[in-house]
Amino acid sequence: MPSPWNVILLDIEGTTSSVSYVFDVMFPYVLRELDAYLVSAWNEPALAPVLDQIAKDAGSEDFATWTADCANEAERREKVAAEIRRLMDGDVKATGLKALQGMIWKDGFERGEMTAQVYADVPEALEAWTTAGLRVFIYSSGSIGAQKLFFGHSEAGNLLKYFSGHFDTTTGPKKEAASYNTIAAEVAEPAEKILFISDIVAELDAAKEAGMCTLLSIRPGNKPVEDGHIHEAISSFAQVSLG
Repeated sequence: MPSPWNVILLDIEGTTSSVSYVFDVMFPYVLRELDAYLVSAWNEPALAPVLDQIAKDAGSEDFATWTADCANEAERREKVAAEIRRLMDGDVKATGLKALQGMIWKDGFERGEMTAQVYADVPEALEAWTTAGLRVFIYSSGSIGAQKLFFGHSEAGNLLKYFSGHFDTTTGPKKEAASYNTIAAEVAEPAEKILFISDIVAELDAAKEAGMCTLLSIRPGNKPVEDGHIHEAISSFAQVSLG
């Protein structure tokens, strides 16, 4: 029987990978390397638009305006570092924060200081889905750059060949139906031919409102889910039926 879907859209933490890896390894790495990274990369052209985005996320017009009260470069770096720590303490999904995190993780992955954790069933499922002709996409609050680093340096090897594309918060908030309408348009599929898998009920609710099919990921270490939701639950990608 043909698959009921043409596209599978995946969240990352709590779905393909453990929440604990992100919070116990990846986030602490950013906090540990933040100050040194800002010093080393301060004059790199790639950092400038990220700094502007951090300033805009903070409600300012641009980075120059946001740091106009700073006397020198050191104070500007200190202001950036303090804002990043504040956002991370509050688990805020800010676009500028995610971009800077991705740049710091790039160093870590490329130096071999980090290897991304994925659940054992993930590589096999990705192989089965793509062999069956399905396209697989990622939609995560982590930046697209960070997503590619993550799956390109996983403990199962480079998994990027399985993905047809990536979406992050530049597409829109993950708990708003409009974001999933945008994704459906981008992948050129009717929403009902897209299956979204996530561990967050509010994200699944938004995808369902947009017309997508949904599955709730129940993995070890995920936050408990309250009863009353309408989403079928799975604990492994092996439970995703293709026909």
